Amino acid sequence: MHASQTSAEARLWQALRNRRLARWKFRRQHSIDRYVVDFVTLDGKLIVEVDGVTHSGPSEQVRDKARSNVLEACGFHIVRVSNADVYDNLEGVIEMIESTLGTD
Repeated sequence: MHASQTSAEARLWQALRNRRLARWKFRRQHSIDRYVVDFVTLDGKLIVEVDGVTHSGPSEQVRDKARSNVLEACGFHIVRVSNADVYDNLEGVIEMIESTLGTD
């Protein structure tokens, strides 16, 4: 299941795993409803999706929106970050995730 993980996802996982982000326990490639999400903290009800260029087209955006609607109906908040953000601003991505969790 983890074989499809991108290198950006692997980099973000290194920052999230083993409760490295405050006290939050993250899981990667976790099934929720009929989808497999990149990262999730079940306690924080937060899903983090890492999107590459394949998510920029109109049909992909429609598919992502439908997916988000289902996951939000399950009680989760979703944040999306780009591969470029993970590579160029990992610290900022971590801060955004942490502040999102802090306000819930």
